[in-house]
Amino acid sequence: MAEENKNKLQTADKDSQTERGEIINRVLEQQPDDEILYDLAELFKVFGDSTRIKILYSMFEHELCVNDIAGLLNLSQSSVSHQLRILKTSKLVKFRREGKSIYYSLDDEHVRAIISMGMEHVEE
Repeated sequence: MAEENKNKLQTADKDSQTERGEIINRVLEQQPDDEILYDLAELFKVFGDSTRIKILYSMFEHELCVNDIAGLLNLSQSSVSHQLRILKTSKLVKFRREGKSIYYSLDDEHVRAIISMGMEHVEE
């Protein structure tokens, strides 16, 4: 009887290992390339700066110029320009020129969604 129980346990263990192996293989097949994951990590690093988050959040509903953002957030124009350059490079903000003025806004609905979901998460 003990031998029979031992065989059942070994069979169950092998089945479990096979199932785990199949799950691991499926996960590996779905895993993006390292380069894509690196780019994603870099994107989240951009969101890791509170000044950039404040700038993004200030543009949530309206496009703003550097002077507007600097005044709203009590920052220097050069500081705002520097952060906007990083945000543009990361494709999180876009700009349009009107005469001598440049107006910045969130690049697209993805950026708005990321900020909204982040806010929902921290407010839970």
